[in-house]
Amino acid sequence: QVQLFESGGGFVSTGDSLRLSCRVTGRTFNSLDMAWFRQVPGKERELVFATRWVDRDSYYGDSVKGRFTISGLEVRDTRYLQMNDLKPEDSGVYYCAADSPPPTQRLSLRRSDWSYWGQGTHVTVTS
Repeated sequence: QVQLFESGGGFVSTGDSLRLSCRVTGRTFNSLDMAWFRQVPGKERELVFATRWVDRDSYYGDSVKGRFTISGLEVRDTRYLQMNDLKPEDSGVYYCAADSPPPTQRLSLRRSDWSYWGQGTHVTVTS
């Protein structure tokens, strides 16, 4: 059974950096698509980053391009989201997600397509 565990959230100021971690058990990221979503109260869960395991085709949300970077691709069970130049609008609960679609399926950007979810880690960015 796939389980995901996020960590690394915190309380920071505008312009600061944080690195979030997502650890998987039950399988490895070598055979799972993975993604980061974030959510604030009253809003839909927003896709921040997603990648396919088969070819590492990746997507970054427009609001985070150039500031957020995924790393740890050489690590079997952990992925990191490096978040730089944080802004108050980056605040929210960050969730790691994973899925195991057929290799021929395109990278999904829809929240409903992701099967496995962590419990989330809170990020608060003050102005």
